[in-house]
Amino acid sequence: MLAIVKIAGQQFKVKAGDSLYVPHIDGKAGDAVEFSDVLFTDNGGSINSGAQVKAVVKAEIINDLVKGQKVIAFKMKRRKGFRKKHGHRTQYTHIKVTSIA
Repeated sequence: MLAIVKIAGQQFKVKAGDSLYVPHIDGKAGDAVEFSDVLFTDNGGSINSGAQVKAVVKAEIINDLVKGQKVIAFKMKRRKGFRKKHGHRTQYTHIKVTSIA
């Protein structure tokens, strides 16, 4: 079974057993989480989308805090002496999809 799920404003294509990194979710490693905002399901050729979808995606948190790549935003105006450097590392949660029901 295949599903497209909306997690923290982003859409993910998931199957049972998939492991993926999603934007940070509250919880600790080993906790079970459910995502009820399912947009699309495909169960062996029967396709449901929109209001017809009555599925829930269940997952388990593997690692509660994973930091992404360092991103640096550097602004500069030449010959003016203006330099500004900002940076951040986005936080993710590593989850494993256990079932789609």
